[in-house]
Amino acid sequence: MLESPRLVAYYAHSTQTTDRSDWQPLPDHLLGVGKLAAHNAYAFGGHRIAEVGGLLHDLGKYTREFQLRLQGKFPRMDHATWGARIALQRYDPLIGQLLAYGIAGHHAGLANGQEGCSRTSLRERLSRIPHELAPEWEQELELPKASKLSLPAGFEVLKDRGAFQLTMLARMLFSCLVDADFVDTDNFYRGIEGRPPRVAAETPKLEHLRARLDVSLTAFRENSDVNRLRARVLHFVRNGATLPPGLFSLTVPTGGGKTLASLAFALDHAIAHGLRRVIYVIPFTSIVEQNAQVFREALGDLGDASVLEHHSAFFDDPEAALESKEKRRLAMENRDAPIIVTTAVQFLESLFADRPSHCRKLHNIAGSVVILDEAQTLPLKLLRPCVTALDELSLNYRASVVLCTATPPALKIDEGFEGGLRAVRELAPNPPELYRQLRRVNVRYIGTVDDGVLADHLRGRDQVLCIVNNRRHARALFEAIADEPGACHLTTLMCAKHRSEVLAAIKQRLRDNLPCRLVSTSLIEAGVDIDLPTVLRAEAGLDSIAQAAGRCNREGRRPHQTSEVLIFATDNPAWAPPPELKQFAQVFRRVQRFHGDDLLSLEAVRAYFRELYWQKGPLELDAHDLMGLLKRSRHDSLPFETLAEKFKMIETAMRPVIVPYDGEACDALNALEFADTCGGIARRLQPYLVQVPHAAYDALYGAHAIQPVAEQRYGVQFMRLINPELYSAKFGLRWDNPVFLRAESLVI
Repeated sequence: MLESPRLVAYYAHSTQTTDRSDWQPLPDHLLGVGKLAAHNAYAFGGHRIAEVGGLLHDLGKYTREFQLRLQGKFPRMDHATWGARIALQRYDPLIGQLLAYGIAGHHAGLANGQEGCSRTSLRERLSRIPHELAPEWEQELELPKASKLSLPAGFEVLKDRGAFQLTMLARMLFSCLVDADFVDTDNFYRGIEGRPPRVAAETPKLEHLRARLDVSLTAFRENSDVNRLRARVLHFVRNGATLPPGLFSLTVPTGGGKTLASLAFALDHAIAHGLRRVIYVIPFTSIVEQNAQVFREALGDLGDASVLEHHSAFFDDPEAALESKEKRRLAMENRDAPIIVTTAVQFLESLFADRPSHCRKLHNIAGSVVILDEAQTLPLKLLRPCVTALDELSLNYRASVVLCTATPPALKIDEGFEGGLRAVRELAPNPPELYRQLRRVNVRYIGTVDDGVLADHLRGRDQVLCIVNNRRHARALFEAIADEPGACHLTTLMCAKHRSEVLAAIKQRLRDNLPCRLVSTSLIEAGVDIDLPTVLRAEAGLDSIAQAAGRCNREGRRPHQTSEVLIFATDNPAWAPPPELKQFAQVFRRVQRFHGDDLLSLEAVRAYFRELYWQKGPLELDAHDLMGLLKRSRHDSLPFETLAEKFKMIETAMRPVIVPYDGEACDALNALEFADTCGGIARRLQPYLVQVPHAAYDALYGAHAIQPVAEQRYGVQFMRLINPELYSAKFGLRWDNPVFLRAESLVI
């Protein structure tokens, strides 16, 4: 005899079945989310609090009105307020408040505690009179006693940082909750569809990755002075892996082998201390694919299965994840691979985010090794909040943070930085001596020159690189020498696949000792491994100049006296850099007066950053006064929405355009039209993106030069270039041609 369907009064999710026999019982969902949230929080000791958040997050579904909604008989309604209310009633005011922020915001986002936000504050949300809560919930759920809930064991509260620490803890707990909610919801519907629960992909263990890396490193040849120094750096850095988790610096000149040395340290250190993964944070989107590929090659046959690029450049609807469909789309979009390569924008903005879709991956940072590549590129206007966040990750979330740089910024307390990093341990062997031994170039300031002089410099040398501060200048200079042998051009108006092909051709010309006259924007400074005898660099900060110098005599095969990096100013106002870059150049000019004999020495670098930070002052290093705002906040008035709104590393919004550059791009675009999920295809399309300003995007759209892919499914998330005349093999994408565009003034 068949059993009758289980009789359940309250449900979390519904299906098309009218007798409700396969609907998800509400206690099953709450218990499942509680268990998953606790698992997510174990790495930082927050599992008990996170479990309660999961148990309470959908408590408002224990109402007659919500159950009618599941049947299509009641309009959309709030079901988060009841859980937040119960958390505040049952638990210590601090713990209850931390839970309430996340529970009340698990769909709408984390709100400010009291006022000053565009959405309703938590206080306003809690003041609503919700529908009557059915008493059955107390029979179906057992909440831990208040005495069992406290801050995570070992959580260190600093007197001058309390509210900041609470925002990060609340955000971490929120991350554990929303990720658990996404996954449990997705698994329920997968069962309805006859598919097994989604589980994290099997990935190689860190020990196996280290073994593969060791195999790759044994092939390294110590056949030059530079390579012998790189080997010494690698050996010394790995010896530091047994040091206790915390804050580290890796200070090695450009070309000294930091990338693989830092990866080797991270794997050794993670294995030694039971950490979970390595997160490699790159300053620029343009080189994420490049660094990820370096790691994949170094890890051999385990590379593809272990390295994830996490840098979605596609437009993300901030109102996403409100319903089951969006929850499912986001369910596995988190940082759960053993090696993550992401951008500084993605990583740092998520530490201050308020939206479920932006916070869901945060808990995976806990118990990880975070390599912050090119640490000197942290945004000045947000520098103090960034430094505090990095310090907090190491203090209370078992994260080891490595500041990896050739030009170390003065971010420590003992270097005079207000609220700076504490107890930072250097991994490199005797950095000042390393800098002397790895000196390969002669840096000279040649003053103001016009484009004619620059063009003569380029014509007069067979192999030379010229780096300027904006794309229009690069294009004009390239056009002036385009007829010369080996003339070439690099710009972010080219998609990454296009740039990779241009770079491959450049490297081949250099190997064949053919002429190579390259004009580029600063993108060439971001980890591009090329070696030329002369580099011309437009005035910039000393850190940028050091990066430019890393493209000159990189392998040390030429005498450093004849390997020149020539710094110049331009007299053309059309090529003027933005105001902040002007200040960097002004500080450089001041430093070069006193350190002109060796502008790349650590002494010069330290003097540069001390002067820069002194000129900025504490207020400009926290331009939106986020640290001040937090000092004025209490646990019931934490400003989550304000922090997320103000913490924007890139203030001028850019929009991605997909260029159908080759057959692979076209295949991915075609697949996107019919795919069940877009995540994997979106990653395939990353190398074919060009980021454009909003005004240019609007002009392209208005001229019907771009159109959305599968608009009925994705909206305008994926915009494809459909006018091939606007993409050039020499210059990439252009949008200022009046033949194709109606906007005549768009020039960048």
